[in-house]
Amino acid sequence: MELELQWDGNPNIVLDIQTTLGISLPVQVKNIGFTGVLRLVFKPLVADFPCFGAICCSLREKSKVEFTLKVIGGEMTAIPGISDAIEGTIRDTIEDTLTWPNRIIVPIIPGDYSDLELKPVGVLEVKLVEARDLKNKDLVGKSDPFAVLYIRPLGEKTKNSKTINNDLNPIWNEHYEFVVEDMSTQHLTVKVYDDEGLQPSEIIGCARVDLADLQPGKVKDLWLDLVKDLEIQWDKKPRGQVHLELLYYPYAKHEGVSNPFANQIQLTSLEKVLKTESNGYDVNQRKNIIMRGVLSVTVISAEDLPPMDIGGKADPFVVMYLKKGETKKKTRVVTGTLNPIWNQTFDFVVEDALHDLLMVEIWDHDTFGKGYIGRCILTLTRVLLEGEFQDTFIVQGAKSGRLNLHFKWTAQPIYRDQDRDQ
Repeated sequence: MELELQWDGNPNIVLDIQTTLGISLPVQVKNIGFTGVLRLVFKPLVADFPCFGAICCSLREKSKVEFTLKVIGGEMTAIPGISDAIEGTIRDTIEDTLTWPNRIIVPIIPGDYSDLELKPVGVLEVKLVEARDLKNKDLVGKSDPFAVLYIRPLGEKTKNSKTINNDLNPIWNEHYEFVVEDMSTQHLTVKVYDDEGLQPSEIIGCARVDLADLQPGKVKDLWLDLVKDLEIQWDKKPRGQVHLELLYYPYAKHEGVSNPFANQIQLTSLEKVLKTESNGYDVNQRKNIIMRGVLSVTVISAEDLPPMDIGGKADPFVVMYLKKGETKKKTRVVTGTLNPIWNQTFDFVVEDALHDLLMVEIWDHDTFGKGYIGRCILTLTRVLLEGEFQDTFIVQGAKSGRLNLHFKWTAQPIYRDQDRDQ
């Protein structure tokens, strides 16, 4: 049951605030106003009246809470910044305690209801790859974008990317892990800001992904359109896109989901580290794995490339390299076509596949030089999990174009903290 509530009151709440300077401040919270939707879950169902054993209470989503603060015997304005800090702490505490999937359990019939308590169910691995065509927020130069990611908007659970200066098409290539408590209702939020230095950062755009749309153990590669506000749907002005790679692994055993390193790992000290008694393979250990091996890339063909010559044709070729490497591989030039066929295979020695990117660029050959057509930036996670696959990729930065590629991987995992001779 969900109830829309509006409540106003003036309870006598006094907080004892301890500052880092050792000063104790008695702060009174007054004039509390609350507007939101209260979610009540009646379970378990039982045969005795009132037919349910307990009630789970939570807020369906972030709610509007208004209040005023007053230092007993003084004014909040006497200490610069203290009011904002206390307000932020109170709001975070309310969200952390009550916002779904957090809940307060109220027993109605005596019994053990520990199974109703909030428990982590899995880990969401997020790779923030890049963004493109971001809206410029600077009058001089270009924006300095950084991203903020979270499932629950709390300070210690929020991830901030590095800032890429003066770039509307930043490449971050950063990896984060989030604990998931409820796949059916939670979502990942991404907000991209322009770093203004000493001044408050200005938001460029934001996006959201429902975790219910993810298939456990399967990589999902997404380009998300950025919007001004997640609650305002009518604003369709272009603000750019952000590129994410998502991979969810449940803690409990799940049908069709297996250890991603099972084919590469034998019964060694590495497997002992990854294996736990209760949860099978600990997905949190993935960040401690170095995946070394050989990546074979076959550039099959391209389709519907944009014309680059006066005659409406192009002379395309492909250049590939690892972001963390220096060696570049180049296909032959196919002249006079917008649908070239190469069928050429190249091998890359990869030192850290989980944290590297494959940069694939398409160029037009010209007598006096070369012209840039577009690119694809690809993570290696999918080929690590599947071993081999073929797919078609949209050419970024071009008006049209698709690139057909085949990948094959041969890996040798090494645990960072283990003796390599074991």
